[in-house]
Amino acid sequence: MKTTKRIIISLLIVLLIATSVVGCSNKGATNSTANSGGQSTKSENAPDTITALLPPITPNFQKNLDQISKDFHEKYPNLTLKIEPASWEDMTQKLDVQVNAGTPPDIAFIGSDGIGKYADTGELLDISKIVTKEMVNDFDPIPLEYMKVGKGLYGFPAYMEPHNLGGNKQFLEEAGIDWRSVQKNGWTFDEFREAIKKGTIKNGNTTTRYGFVFACSGVAAVDYISIFANNAGMPSPFTKDLKYAYTSKNFLKLLEDTRLLIDDGSMPNNLSSVTAAMRWNMFLTGQTMITGKAMEVFEKTANDNNAKLEAKNPSAVQNSIKVDYVNLPVPTFFGNKNQTSVAVDGYVTFRGKKAPSEEHIKNVVKAAYFLASGKIAAETCADGFLPNVTKSGREASKDMQININPDNLALQNKLLQEAAPARPDIPIELSAKANKLMNEVIVPRFQALLSNEITPQQMYDDVKNAAIQAFGEDGIVKD
Repeated sequence: MKTTKRIIISLLIVLLIATSVVGCSNKGATNSTANSGGQSTKSENAPDTITALLPPITPNFQKNLDQISKDFHEKYPNLTLKIEPASWEDMTQKLDVQVNAGTPPDIAFIGSDGIGKYADTGELLDISKIVTKEMVNDFDPIPLEYMKVGKGLYGFPAYMEPHNLGGNKQFLEEAGIDWRSVQKNGWTFDEFREAIKKGTIKNGNTTTRYGFVFACSGVAAVDYISIFANNAGMPSPFTKDLKYAYTSKNFLKLLEDTRLLIDDGSMPNNLSSVTAAMRWNMFLTGQTMITGKAMEVFEKTANDNNAKLEAKNPSAVQNSIKVDYVNLPVPTFFGNKNQTSVAVDGYVTFRGKKAPSEEHIKNVVKAAYFLASGKIAAETCADGFLPNVTKSGREASKDMQININPDNLALQNKLLQEAAPARPDIPIELSAKANKLMNEVIVPRFQALLSNEITPQQMYDDVKNAAIQAFGEDGIVKD
């Protein structure tokens, strides 16, 4: 009997020890689960950290990063938003390195046109089944479509901004250009070509002011190609029946027209080395009548520099002049109608190589929505002269004063109404191939064209041959 009792007691002790070990093991697994990977059974209120890689979206955005993190933690006491700032120049490289290592941030601020590139890596996070109805209904439908590929939703838009050109009002009027008529009615390539000829000033053989300068150094060349292609009958790299569009004869004509502007002397012959910072400096110092790509925030930046000049503030751009900034539309080509190229940039969600826990995904969605809506959206759009794309952002900004020129605002609204539609129907694999072709073939050949090392026909032939290899004979436009 005593022996039986001893056996029973021994078994109970073993059972209690085993239970204790299992309990500790489970507790340890829950607490040590990585923020961005590994399945877990975390409770909804368990501590968690969400990481974000954010550039200077507007002039004052990065100054508020600490406050943004603090406000997020106050709203969600168990959550921490850890923000890594990046310059625009470093943003793509930093993100690519992290993605290639399989350790991307939970959220990164990028253009919607980059979603296809990263979706092909398998490291984007589809939040379409996690977002709430209230979140979705807060966004304007069109910009939200730009954050989709197929049926997947990969983040939230911060704004939808028309790509346009920027002009110096005084120089435009001196050249006899009716900029108000251009804002209202647009202009053709031929009209644009003649206008920038008039705006080009020479002193002997030296050009002291160019009619038009566009940043085309490095990946900035992508902007020139895509923005102008929109108004040349190619609003997307793919037609509606998913044929690659840049093998159209219109693409060849667009390349020929680009060479014309350089050969006219209206654009510098070193355009391939002009960076975004250089072209803006040229504009503020009176070396350019029209600049591109232009963004809405340029008006605010020009106004701020004007105020510094008036106050004799030494922080004004060196050798700059007073500039009354005018928004201008991109010209149309070959009888095509205007289809505005738009920048729909936003907070894109990543998952990394390991599958994140369900609770972590929910927390990432909370953070992305927090950044893209309400007060933060209102302040971001006000600082950048950008239109709000959320109801909550518009409500939060109703008492904010935005000193945008009424003529420029009217053009902004007009161009947004004429925006090219989003193309979530383009499969990820096609989008990835198009991105690769753009970066590996089109951009380097385009820069060779700008430097007069190859002809438009040679570039077109190279692009067409590469497109056939990528998409097949039946996968490209033939006209």
